[in-house]
Amino acid sequence: MNNIHEYISSGILELYVYGALSAAESAEVSKVLKKYPEVRQEVEEIENSLLKLSSSVAPYNPEHVLEKLKLKLSSGNPKVIPIEKPSTNWAAYLGWAASLLFLVGLFALFNKNNDLRANLQALQAEKAQMESQIASSRDNAEKTTKLLNVLRDKNIIRIPLAGQAVAPDAYATAYWDKNTNTTYIDAQDLPTPPRGMVYQVWSLKMTPLTPTSIGLLDKFEDDANKIFELDNANLSEGFGITLEPEGGSETPTLERLYTLGTISS
Repeated sequence: MNNIHEYISSGILELYVYGALSAAESAEVSKVLKKYPEVRQEVEEIENSLLKLSSSVAPYNPEHVLEKLKLKLSSGNPKVIPIEKPSTNWAAYLGWAASLLFLVGLFALFNKNNDLRANLQALQAEKAQMESQIASSRDNAEKTTKLLNVLRDKNIIRIPLAGQAVAPDAYATAYWDKNTNTTYIDAQDLPTPPRGMVYQVWSLKMTPLTPTSIGLLDKFEDDANKIFELDNANLSEGFGITLEPEGGSETPTLERLYTLGTISS
C-alpha cells in the first residue's frame, strides 16, 4: 500500500467498524488489518470510542432512589419522606447528541464511499471505451495503409464496377492481386443493404458466363472504410455484385445485380 496514512484517514475504517461496508470491502479491510499494525490499532481505537459512547448514553437506573427511600424509612422518622427531584442527566443528553452526530458523520462517509465507488466505475467504463476506440482507430489506420500499398502496386488490376438497372447510381471498384489471390472491393458508393440482405461478390468467366462466389460484404454498416478483402483464386474475367438474402446464395440473383465490370484485355 502506497500511503497507509491516507488509507486510515479515508473513513473506510469507521465504515468497517460500524458494518456499513459490503462483504467484499470488509474482507479487503480485514486483509489490511492483518498486514499493517497501525491500521489494526486505529480500528481498536475506533471500537473503544464507540464503547465509551454507548456507556455514556446508558438508561437511567432507579436503584439509587430506592436506596434513599430505605434509608429514610429506617431513620425512625417515616412521616415525611423528602424525595429529591432528579437532576437533569446532561451527560446522557450530551451522549445522545454525540451519538447522533457520529451517526450523521458515518452516514456522510457511507454516501461519500458510494459516490467514490460510482465515480471509479464510471472512469473504468470510460477508460474501456477509450481503449476500444483507440484499438478501432489503429485497426482502421492499418487497413488504410494496406489499401494504399495495394493501390500503389503496379501489378494490381483495377476493375471499375458500374451500376446496373436495379441501381444505376451504384458504383464499386475491384482491385485484383493475382500474386496473392486476393481481391479488394471498394464499396463506398453502394447503398446500405436492407435488413436481412447482404451484398455478394462474384468472380466471372465470360464465355460461357460462369459466376463463382468469392464472398459476402458482411457487416457493411459497421465498416467505416467500406473496403473488403476477399480470397480469389479464380481466373477472373470480370466481377459482379448482387444483393442476396442473409447468408448468400449459390447462384447470383440477376434481378438484384447492382454492379458489374469486366477486365480490359
